[in-house]
Amino acid sequence: MSLSIARCGDLKLDLGECPVWEEANQKLWLMDCRQGRIYSMDRDWNASLEAKIEPPTGSFALCADGSLIVSRKETIVRLREGKEEILAQIEESHPNMRLNDGAVMPDGSFVVGTMHVFRELGEEPLGGLYRLSADGRLTRIGRAFGVTNGPKVSPLDGRFYVCDSTPRQIYSYAINEDGSLSDEKLFASTDSLGSAPDGCCFDSEGGLWTALVHAAAIIRFAPDGSVSQRIDLPLAHPASLCFGGPALDELYVTSISDSGRLKAEGPMDGAVLRITGAGYRGLPTPYFGR
Repeated sequence: MSLSIARCGDLKLDLGECPVWEEANQKLWLMDCRQGRIYSMDRDWNASLEAKIEPPTGSFALCADGSLIVSRKETIVRLREGKEEILAQIEESHPNMRLNDGAVMPDGSFVVGTMHVFRELGEEPLGGLYRLSADGRLTRIGRAFGVTNGPKVSPLDGRFYVCDSTPRQIYSYAINEDGSLSDEKLFASTDSLGSAPDGCCFDSEGGLWTALVHAAAIIRFAPDGSVSQRIDLPLAHPASLCFGGPALDELYVTSISDSGRLKAEGPMDGAVLRITGAGYRGLPTPYFGR
């Protein structure tokens, strides 16, 4: 199959993030983080507004019981039947720090990291990487990054991978029995590609895909950290991506039209894209709590 890129529906997002393919219902879920809106899209690309929560929001996940969890500035909340319940709160607070990207891990826990922007030269970021277990316990499992993005676990080596978009680096860690992280290794840098890495996903062969948010492209890193594929996109700022479709062989990309720091006014900016023919398959996304 030759490579094909098409727009999904007519959504125009300010800050499109966290695409999640729900295999059971064959739906694509995503969030406009700047607006605090969570959408689902069916296979005809009709979009439904599933939830609205006061921003700022960083990420969300689907729960096994049909509810949603959402990372806000300093809290993780559950949304169920229009009601909001605080599940956990991190210990630090700062006007320029908030929870950012997160994802469900294979064990059903939710891992989310912070972003701390507008720091002084030499000022260390506050926050960290946090794990919310299926039974609701929140623990700090890793150090703070300038901007956390793309936390995922590799299906090949079982290590935890995460981006710090500020220095444009991707790290990997061993996952300990208690869920904490150790053995930090630099997996790859995207600086030579002219962009920070943003959202990530893995294919079934252990390739790590990431959105080059400043370079209008997505790329695949082979398991050895080398770039094995690049797909240029018809929009300025891709933000995140996931595999989906009936065979999990389609890539879905969310994008930015106005994040507050990044802006673009092209006809496709803020759109959701569907890419077919990339040659790889993804893996089912677990639910929180399962």
